[in-house]
Amino acid sequence: MTPNDFSPASYQHQLNEKLAQIQRDFAGFAHPPVEVFSSSEKYYRMRAEFRVWHKQDRSEFVMFDADKQPYAITEFPVGSLLINQLMSQLLHEINNDELLRHKLYQVEFLTAQSGESLITLIYHKELTPEWSQRALQLKQQVGADIIGRSRKQKLLIERDYVIERMQVLGREFIYQQVEASFTQPNAGVCEKMLAWAVENSKDFGGDLLELYCGNGNFTLPLSQNFSKVLATEVAKSSVDSAQFNIQANKINNIQIARMSSEEFSQAMDGVREFNRLRHVKLADYHFSTIFVDPPRAGLDPHTTSITQRFDNIIYISCNPETLRENLQTITQTHQITAFALFDQFPYTHHAECGVILKKKG
Repeated sequence: MTPNDFSPASYQHQLNEKLAQIQRDFAGFAHPPVEVFSSSEKYYRMRAEFRVWHKQDRSEFVMFDADKQPYAITEFPVGSLLINQLMSQLLHEINNDELLRHKLYQVEFLTAQSGESLITLIYHKELTPEWSQRALQLKQQVGADIIGRSRKQKLLIERDYVIERMQVLGREFIYQQVEASFTQPNAGVCEKMLAWAVENSKDFGGDLLELYCGNGNFTLPLSQNFSKVLATEVAKSSVDSAQFNIQANKINNIQIARMSSEEFSQAMDGVREFNRLRHVKLADYHFSTIFVDPPRAGLDPHTTSITQRFDNIIYISCNPETLRENLQTITQTHQITAFALFDQFPYTHHAECGVILKKKG
């Protein structure tokens, strides 16, 4: 997104166009009216990354336009207020210290509504003990944790995560969000997504199976509505964070299995046995509901067929095109009872959708 795309005065118009597109895309399906959950018009994005452009004795943060030409970023109104504050502080320190500035290639910011922040400095040079000493001073100067990265190096100045706090229907949930791991970028809209999922599943009962659980973003609040939750995730860093978050929130009805959705589907069908499931007795679960939040590619055919075995399906999608493809199969056995548009990415064409389905008959 370039500065020309950012126009708070036109935000509602752009959101209306996004809604109209979703209504056209899903006109062939029977569904209730689409609920729309808007974003803040600015200061909504909790993470950002910028290239560092060096001009003689000065450096600046840049992004690139459609023609791959750099343009300077002096403020970033889609980023959180904390990102904007840190940008100016950090750039001042970089331009006044050659040790920080030399061969600095990229800067990444990760912030949280809790007020915590993390800055990653990526270099085309080996990072020395002298750099680490200066980075410790930088942490104290800007009030953010610092990570240094270069080829085959990752140096922590204390830690590589922030602690986020989400408010969901009057309850606070604590999340560890690790540098370079996936987290929802728009925290305000994420809270709305979590509340929508909890509200729409409060009467489902039974047990919940979740695929693609990440760091437990949805897992934690949804666990209130179910007797037991079994969640799967393939990325080790996300599994570790999910376990951290389960303990931090003192939740005792969630188990995590480190495996892909395809592998778990094979385990459910008895096609293969997995050592990674040896701590889980699938026979002890009485699943009423499956929750899926797949990558942009959507659900593979086998996993799609697995979802159709459940009475209830909660489907969060970052790609309306693959959602539509999956629903063509799923709605043969299920009916859509709720449909939502979450504006995670204002001023872009990207749309995040949520769909609740119940088995027919």
